[in-house]
Amino acid sequence: MNKPEILVIDDEAPIRKLLEITLDSHDYKVHLAATAKEGVLLAINHPPDLILLDINLPDKSGHDILKELRTWYNKGIIMLSVQNSEEDIVKALDNGATDYLSKPFRNAELLARIRAVLRRNELVNDATIQSCGDLKIDFGARSVFRNDAIIKLTATEFNLMALFMKNVGRVLTHQYILKEIWGLPYQTETQYLRVFVGTLRKKIEEHPNQPQHIITESGVGYRFT
Repeated sequence: MNKPEILVIDDEAPIRKLLEITLDSHDYKVHLAATAKEGVLLAINHPPDLILLDINLPDKSGHDILKELRTWYNKGIIMLSVQNSEEDIVKALDNGATDYLSKPFRNAELLARIRAVLRRNELVNDATIQSCGDLKIDFGARSVFRNDAIIKLTATEFNLMALFMKNVGRVLTHQYILKEIWGLPYQTETQYLRVFVGTLRKKIEEHPNQPQHIITESGVGYRFT
C-alpha cells in the first residue's frame, strides 16, 4: 500500500523538522518546502495527497498561494499559522482551505485533522449513494436515511444536507454555505442559515441539542462529521 504523501510549505526550519519527524513516524511520505515558490513547484511536479500550508511565507502570502493552488488542486489543504483571529480563519476557509490549525499545535490534533482530510479525499463526490455514520444520502433519488429509515426533508434542507455530505470533515463558512444554497444576495443572512441548520438537526440528529453530525465552529461556520 502506498504511503499518503504530504507536502509541508513552511518557512520555519524547526517546524518543518518537527512535522517531518511526526508525519514520517506515522507512515506518511513527507515533502518539504521553505518558500511559496518552492512549494508550488513541488505541488505541480508531484501533486501530494494533502498540503500543510503556512500563511506567513517570506516570498508570498499563504492566502495568495492558497488561491493559486485552488485553481487546479482539489485535494485537502490545511492552513498553519500563528494568526488565529476569526477574520483570518474565515478568509482562509473562504479561499478554499479544507481546515485551519493555529500554532503552536498539538501533534495529536494535527494528526486527527490530517486523517479526517484524507478520508474526505476518498469520498467520491458524484457517488449516487454516500454514507456517514448512521446517515445515508441518495443523491439521485434526493433521499436521506437515518438507520435505513427515510427522513422527510424539504428541497432546501436536502440541498443543505447534500452540501454537508459532499464536504465531510471540512469547515464550511457561513458565507460559503449561504452562497452555495441561496446565492450571493444571501451571504450575510447568517440568522437565516441558523434557522435551517436548526430544523435539519431536529430531523437527522438523535439529540439535536448535542449534535454529533452538524458541529458548530463558533463564529466561522459548520463542520459535518
